[in-house]
Amino acid sequence: MKWLITGAAGMLGHDVTEELTRRGETVVALDRAALDITRPDAVDAAVREHTPDLVVNCAAYTAVDDAETDEARALEINGTGPRLLARACAAHDARLIHVSTDYVFSGESRTAPYPEDHPAGPRTAYGRTKLAGEQAVLQELPGASAVVRTAWLYGVHGGNFVRTMIDLEGRRDTLDVVDDQRGQPTWSADVAERIADLGPRLGPDAHGVFHATNSGEASWYELAREVFALIGADPERVRPTSSAAFPRPAPRPAYSALAHDRWQEIGLPLPREWRSALHEALPRIRKEGLPRETP
Repeated sequence: MKWLITGAAGMLGHDVTEELTRRGETVVALDRAALDITRPDAVDAAVREHTPDLVVNCAAYTAVDDAETDEARALEINGTGPRLLARACAAHDARLIHVSTDYVFSGESRTAPYPEDHPAGPRTAYGRTKLAGEQAVLQELPGASAVVRTAWLYGVHGGNFVRTMIDLEGRRDTLDVVDDQRGQPTWSADVAERIADLGPRLGPDAHGVFHATNSGEASWYELAREVFALIGADPERVRPTSSAAFPRPAPRPAYSALAHDRWQEIGLPLPREWRSALHEALPRIRKEGLPRETP
Protein backbone atom coordinates (compact mmCIF):
# COMPACT_ATOMS: atom_id res chain seq x y z
CA MET A 1 0.00 0.00 0.00
CA LYS A 2 0.96 3.61 -0.48
CA TRP A 3 0.12 5.94 2.39
CA LEU A 4 -0.05 9.74 2.58
CA ILE A 5 0.25 11.27 6.05
CA THR A 6 -0.87 14.84 6.72
CA GLY A 7 0.34 16.69 9.81
CA ALA A 8 3.41 14.47 9.70
CA ALA A 9 5.50 16.79 11.90
CA GLY A 10 3.26 16.33 14.93
CA MET A 11 3.63 13.74 17.67
CA LEU A 12 1.21 11.22 16.20
CA GLY A 13 2.14 12.03 12.62
CA HIS A 14 5.77 11.22 13.43
CA ASP A 15 4.81 7.90 14.99
CA VAL A 16 2.47 6.87 12.16
CA THR A 17 5.19 7.62 9.63
CA GLU A 18 7.77 5.66 11.63
CA GLU A 19 5.47 2.67 12.16
CA LEU A 20 4.50 2.40 8.51
CA THR A 21 8.11 2.80 7.39
CA ARG A 22 9.15 0.06 9.84
CA ARG A 23 6.58 -2.22 8.22
CA GLY A 24 8.04 -1.56 4.78
CA GLU A 25 5.13 0.49 3.49
CA THR A 26 5.52 3.30 0.96
CA VAL A 27 4.91 6.55 2.85
CA VAL A 28 4.56 10.17 1.75
CA ALA A 29 4.81 12.30 4.91
CA LEU A 30 3.63 15.90 4.53
CA ASP A 31 3.88 18.52 7.26
CA ARG A 32 1.89 21.77 7.34
CA ALA A 33 4.46 23.57 5.18
CA ALA A 34 4.14 20.89 2.51
CA LEU A 35 0.34 20.65 2.63
CA ASP A 36 -2.16 23.08 4.10
CA ILE A 37 -5.30 20.96 4.33
CA THR A 38 -7.53 24.06 4.29
CA ARG A 39 -6.57 24.85 0.66
CA PRO A 40 -8.84 22.95 -1.77
CA ASP A 41 -6.48 23.08 -4.74
CA ALA A 42 -3.50 21.97 -2.67
CA VAL A 43 -5.40 19.06 -1.12
CA ASP A 44 -6.68 17.79 -4.45
CA ALA A 45 -3.26 18.16 -6.06
CA ALA A 46 -1.53 16.25 -3.26
CA VAL A 47 -3.88 13.29 -3.49
CA ARG A 48 -3.86 13.32 -7.28
CA GLU A 49 -0.08 13.58 -7.63
CA HIS A 50 0.96 11.14 -4.90
CA THR A 51 -1.76 8.58 -5.73
CA PRO A 52 -2.04 7.08 -2.22
CA ASP A 53 -4.16 4.05 -1.46
CA LEU A 54 -4.87 5.54 1.94
CA VAL A 55 -4.60 8.98 3.55
CA VAL A 56 -4.13 9.41 7.31
CA ASN A 57 -5.11 12.86 8.53
CA CYS A 58 -3.05 13.79 11.60
CA ALA A 59 -3.29 17.53 10.89
CA ALA A 60 -5.35 19.41 13.47
CA TYR A 61 -5.85 22.60 15.44
CA THR A 62 -5.20 21.27 18.95
CA ALA A 63 -4.95 24.44 21.07
CA VAL A 64 -8.02 23.63 23.17
CA ASP A 65 -8.13 26.90 25.10
CA ASP A 66 -7.26 29.14 22.14
CA ALA A 67 -10.12 27.65 20.16
CA GLU A 68 -12.61 29.27 22.54
CA THR A 69 -11.78 32.64 21.00
CA ASP A 70 -10.52 31.36 17.63
CA GLU A 71 -13.27 28.91 16.70
CA ALA A 72 -13.46 30.01 13.08
CA ARG A 73 -9.81 29.11 12.48
CA ALA A 74 -10.14 25.89 14.45
CA LEU A 75 -13.17 24.94 12.36
CA GLU A 76 -11.29 25.67 9.15
CA ILE A 77 -8.55 23.19 10.10
CA ASN A 78 -10.58 20.62 12.05
CA GLY A 79 -13.78 20.72 10.00
CA THR A 80 -13.17 22.09 6.51
CA GLY A 81 -9.77 20.43 6.08
CA PRO A 82 -11.05 16.88 6.69
CA ARG A 83 -13.98 17.51 4.30
CA LEU A 84 -11.56 18.59 1.57
CA LEU A 85 -9.42 15.51 2.17
CA ALA A 86 -12.46 13.23 2.01
CA ARG A 87 -13.61 14.81 -1.24
CA ALA A 88 -10.16 14.44 -2.77
CA CYS A 89 -10.02 10.80 -1.66
CA ALA A 90 -13.42 10.17 -3.22
CA ALA A 91 -12.31 11.80 -6.47
CA HIS A 92 -9.05 9.85 -6.70
CA ASP A 93 -10.09 6.45 -5.31
CA ALA A 94 -8.28 6.63 -1.97
CA ARG A 95 -9.42 5.69 1.51
CA LEU A 96 -9.13 7.97 4.56
CA ILE A 97 -8.39 7.56 8.27
CA HIS A 98 -9.16 10.74 10.20
CA VAL A 99 -7.87 11.24 13.75
CA SER A 100 -10.33 12.73 16.25
CA THR A 101 -10.70 13.17 20.00
CA ASP A 102 -12.56 12.35 23.21
CA TYR A 103 -13.61 16.02 23.35
CA VAL A 104 -16.54 15.23 21.06
CA PHE A 105 -18.22 13.90 24.24
CA SER A 106 -19.37 16.09 27.13
CA GLY A 107 -17.52 14.15 29.83
CA GLU A 108 -20.34 14.87 32.28
CA SER A 109 -22.35 12.49 34.48
CA ARG A 110 -20.67 9.34 33.21
CA THR A 111 -18.70 6.56 34.90
CA ALA A 112 -18.38 3.97 32.11
CA PRO A 113 -16.34 4.24 28.89
CA TYR A 114 -18.10 5.86 25.94
CA PRO A 115 -18.96 3.33 23.20
CA GLU A 116 -18.13 4.26 19.65
CA ASP A 117 -21.78 4.92 18.77
CA HIS A 118 -22.60 7.07 21.80
CA PRO A 119 -24.19 10.41 20.82
CA ALA A 120 -21.69 13.26 20.76
CA GLY A 121 -22.15 16.35 22.89
CA PRO A 122 -19.07 18.57 22.89
CA ARG A 123 -18.82 21.34 25.48
CA THR A 124 -15.90 23.23 23.92
CA ALA A 125 -15.14 24.98 20.65
CA TYR A 126 -12.35 22.47 20.04
CA GLY A 127 -14.77 19.57 20.51
CA ARG A 128 -17.35 21.13 18.19
CA THR A 129 -14.80 21.64 15.43
CA LYS A 130 -13.46 18.10 15.75
CA LEU A 131 -16.99 16.71 15.61
CA ALA A 132 -17.58 18.71 12.45
CA GLY A 133 -14.55 17.01 10.91
CA GLU A 134 -15.80 13.57 11.87
CA GLN A 135 -19.19 14.22 10.34
CA ALA A 136 -17.68 15.61 7.15
CA VAL A 137 -15.44 12.59 6.61
CA LEU A 138 -18.20 10.05 7.22
CA GLN A 139 -20.62 11.96 4.97
CA GLU A 140 -18.23 12.57 2.08
CA LEU A 141 -16.59 9.13 2.04
CA PRO A 142 -19.02 6.52 3.41
CA GLY A 143 -17.72 2.97 3.34
CA ALA A 144 -14.13 4.03 2.67
CA SER A 145 -13.26 6.09 5.75
CA ALA A 146 -12.64 5.67 9.45
CA VAL A 147 -12.65 8.12 12.33
CA VAL A 148 -10.09 7.13 14.97
CA ARG A 149 -10.68 8.92 18.26
CA THR A 150 -7.84 9.12 20.74
CA ALA A 151 -7.11 10.98 23.99
CA TRP A 152 -4.50 11.90 26.60
CA LEU A 153 -1.66 11.35 24.13
CA TYR A 154 1.99 11.32 25.13
CA GLY A 155 5.04 10.30 23.15
CA VAL A 156 8.61 10.95 22.12
CA HIS A 157 7.94 13.82 19.72
CA GLY A 158 6.79 17.17 21.07
CA GLY A 159 5.60 18.38 24.46
CA ASN A 160 3.06 16.39 26.46
CA PHE A 161 2.01 15.70 30.06
CA VAL A 162 4.38 12.79 30.68
CA ARG A 163 7.43 14.66 29.44
CA THR A 164 6.40 17.67 31.50
CA MET A 165 6.15 15.54 34.67
CA ILE A 166 9.64 14.16 34.09
CA ASP A 167 10.95 17.68 33.62
CA LEU A 168 9.21 19.13 36.69
CA GLU A 169 10.30 16.24 38.92
CA GLY A 170 13.84 17.54 38.65
CA ARG A 171 12.91 21.16 39.36
CA ARG A 172 10.20 21.14 42.04
CA ASP A 173 9.92 19.60 45.48
CA THR A 174 6.20 18.89 45.11
CA LEU A 175 3.61 19.02 42.34
CA ASP A 176 -0.13 19.65 42.58
CA VAL A 177 -1.92 17.63 39.91
CA VAL A 178 -5.63 17.43 39.07
CA ASP A 179 -7.39 14.36 40.47
CA ASP A 180 -10.99 14.99 39.33
CA GLN A 181 -10.55 14.33 35.60
CA ARG A 182 -10.46 10.69 34.49
CA GLY A 183 -9.37 9.33 31.14
CA GLN A 184 -6.95 6.99 29.41
CA PRO A 185 -3.25 7.86 29.19
CA THR A 186 -2.28 6.76 25.69
CA TRP A 187 1.09 6.21 24.06
CA SER A 188 1.06 7.70 20.57
CA ALA A 189 3.13 4.78 19.25
CA ASP A 190 0.30 2.40 20.20
CA VAL A 191 -2.17 4.57 18.29
CA ALA A 192 0.15 4.50 15.28
CA GLU A 193 0.14 0.70 15.39
CA ARG A 194 -3.66 0.67 15.47
CA ILE A 195 -3.83 2.95 12.45
CA ALA A 196 -1.34 0.78 10.57
CA ASP A 197 -3.39 -2.34 11.41
CA LEU A 198 -6.67 -0.71 10.41
CA GLY A 199 -5.52 0.60 7.04
CA PRO A 200 -5.44 -2.69 5.10
CA ARG A 201 -8.82 -3.70 6.58
CA LEU A 202 -10.56 -0.40 5.81
CA GLY A 203 -13.47 -0.88 3.45
CA PRO A 204 -17.13 -1.91 3.31
CA ASP A 205 -16.75 -4.36 6.22
CA ALA A 206 -14.50 -2.20 8.40
CA HIS A 207 -15.27 1.51 8.44
CA GLY A 208 -16.83 4.14 10.69
CA VAL A 209 -15.72 5.11 14.20
CA PHE A 210 -12.97 3.43 16.24
CA HIS A 211 -11.51 4.34 19.63
CA ALA A 212 -7.71 4.17 19.85
CA THR A 213 -6.65 4.69 23.45
CA ASN A 214 -4.87 2.46 25.91
CA SER A 215 -7.30 0.62 28.16
CA GLY A 216 -8.00 1.19 31.83
CA GLU A 217 -8.50 4.55 33.50
CA ALA A 218 -6.57 7.08 35.55
CA SER A 219 -6.68 10.66 36.71
CA TRP A 220 -3.89 13.07 35.84
CA TYR A 221 -2.79 12.75 39.48
CA GLU A 222 -2.56 8.97 39.20
CA LEU A 223 -0.64 9.24 35.94
CA ALA A 224 1.83 11.68 37.46
CA ARG A 225 2.42 9.37 40.44
CA GLU A 226 3.04 6.45 38.07
CA VAL A 227 5.57 8.50 36.11
CA PHE A 228 7.37 9.47 39.33
CA ALA A 229 7.49 5.87 40.51
CA LEU A 230 8.87 4.62 37.19
CA ILE A 231 11.72 7.16 37.14
CA GLY A 232 12.67 6.41 40.75
CA ALA A 233 11.13 9.50 42.34
CA ASP A 234 8.88 9.51 45.41
CA PRO A 235 5.22 9.49 44.25
CA GLU A 236 4.25 11.17 47.54
CA ARG A 237 5.72 14.37 46.12
CA VAL A 238 2.67 14.48 43.81
CA ARG A 239 -0.33 15.98 45.61
CA PRO A 240 -3.97 15.81 44.45
CA THR A 241 -5.93 18.93 43.66
CA SER A 242 -9.12 19.85 41.80
CA SER A 243 -9.74 21.36 38.38
CA ALA A 244 -10.86 24.54 40.16
CA ALA A 245 -7.24 25.12 41.13
CA PHE A 246 -6.31 25.45 37.44
CA PRO A 247 -9.12 27.41 35.72
CA ARG A 248 -8.97 27.22 31.93
CA PRO A 249 -10.99 28.92 29.18
CA ALA A 250 -12.20 25.54 27.89
CA PRO A 251 -13.71 23.10 30.42
CA ARG A 252 -11.96 19.73 30.56
CA PRO A 253 -14.07 16.55 30.51
CA ALA A 254 -14.50 15.12 33.99
CA TYR A 255 -14.71 11.64 32.48
CA SER A 256 -13.66 10.71 28.96
CA ALA A 257 -12.64 7.04 28.90
CA LEU A 258 -13.45 5.37 25.58
CA ALA A 259 -14.67 1.82 24.88
CA HIS A 260 -12.94 -0.36 22.27
CA ASP A 261 -15.48 -2.91 21.06
CA ARG A 262 -15.06 -2.22 17.35
CA TRP A 263 -11.50 -3.55 17.22
CA GLN A 264 -12.71 -7.04 18.07
CA GLU A 265 -15.40 -6.76 15.41
CA ILE A 266 -12.69 -6.49 12.74
CA GLY A 267 -10.48 -9.19 14.24
CA LEU A 268 -8.02 -7.12 16.26
CA PRO A 269 -7.32 -7.49 20.00
CA LEU A 270 -8.32 -4.88 22.55
CA PRO A 271 -5.68 -2.20 23.29
CA ARG A 272 -3.26 -2.92 26.11
CA GLU A 273 -3.55 -1.37 29.56
CA TRP A 274 -2.12 2.13 29.99
CA ARG A 275 0.45 1.19 32.64
CA SER A 276 1.96 -1.45 30.37
CA ALA A 277 2.33 1.09 27.58
CA LEU A 278 3.81 3.71 29.91
CA HIS A 279 6.40 1.24 31.23
CA GLU A 280 7.61 0.63 27.68
CA ALA A 281 7.37 4.25 26.54
CA LEU A 282 9.24 5.99 29.37
CA PRO A 283 12.76 4.77 28.51
CA ARG A 284 12.31 5.96 24.94
CA ILE A 285 10.92 9.32 26.03
CA ARG A 286 13.80 9.90 28.45
CA LYS A 287 16.38 8.83 25.88
CA GLU A 288 15.11 11.40 23.40
CA GLY A 289 15.47 14.22 25.95
CA LEU A 290 13.01 16.62 27.54
CA PRO A 291 11.30 19.73 26.18
CA ARG A 292 13.34 22.87 26.63
CA GLU A 293 10.45 24.73 28.16
CA THR A 294 7.55 23.49 30.22
CA PRO A 295 4.26 23.98 28.31
